[in-house]
Amino acid sequence: MRRTLRHFRKSVFLALEHDVLNTAKAAAYSGMLMFFPAFIVLTALIAKAPEGPTVVGEIRWVSMQILPADTVRLMLSTMQARNAHPARLITSGLSLSVFAGLGLMLTLMEGFRRAYRLPRNEWGFWERRLRALFLVFIVLVPLALATLLLVFGRAIELWMVVKSGHELRHVVLFLWRMARWTLALATSLAVLGALYHFGTKRGEHWLRVMPGAVAASAVWFPATLAFGWYVTRIADYTIFYGSFGAGIATLVWLYITSFSALLGAELNGVLFRERNNRL
Repeated sequence: MRRTLRHFRKSVFLALEHDVLNTAKAAAYSGMLMFFPAFIVLTALIAKAPEGPTVVGEIRWVSMQILPADTVRLMLSTMQARNAHPARLITSGLSLSVFAGLGLMLTLMEGFRRAYRLPRNEWGFWERRLRALFLVFIVLVPLALATLLLVFGRAIELWMVVKSGHELRHVVLFLWRMARWTLALATSLAVLGALYHFGTKRGEHWLRVMPGAVAASAVWFPATLAFGWYVTRIADYTIFYGSFGAGIATLVWLYITSFSALLGAELNGVLFRERNNRL
């Protein structure tokens, strides 16, 4: 435990040295450009689903568990909008999301490069961007699967409760919720592991990058809960930013997320140099 804390403390100091704070700002900006178009695309697809109201309700419930309250209200307000050209909306939104996601991955990859202290020219111009585009889709697949589980999880939960005996309902409910959120956590670790594994040219084994993924998740989860409590109980962004308050809250949340991912990469960099006896 003492050794783990020593590594983590060293990672924090190196993060400051490697200008992770500003790198996280750039990543959060790109994430902001990606987040809302992606959600609008999701909303347009839901509008075509026959069980739209149920799905919207599930998305509302899941979003309230993770995102700042103002962000949830802004997202849900888009569900009331009507668009005469849904195909055009989906195409343009998806294109913008992929383009912004490319910028997000390039920024994170730069942070990973600094964490491992690699040379700037480790990848060529186009090779670097193709790798970043590859990471966008690698990250989207497990996130989409986790989203489906969270969105339809409560419907599955109700079906299991109905089919189980009365005396077993509480047990089934507890086990299903544990499995549901455990899979969501496993997806988070898988996404971070993929970022760390493919985001640098070191190509470390999956087990080698898991300490950073675990540390990033351990920092992100309580930080997100604390920020959500701060926004709902203390701060009111609309007082200072008016209608932009929800966007500012989302930007800060994305900053916390980016910082957590970069901090995990710093920990992996510390462990990598220690294994190779490098300072």
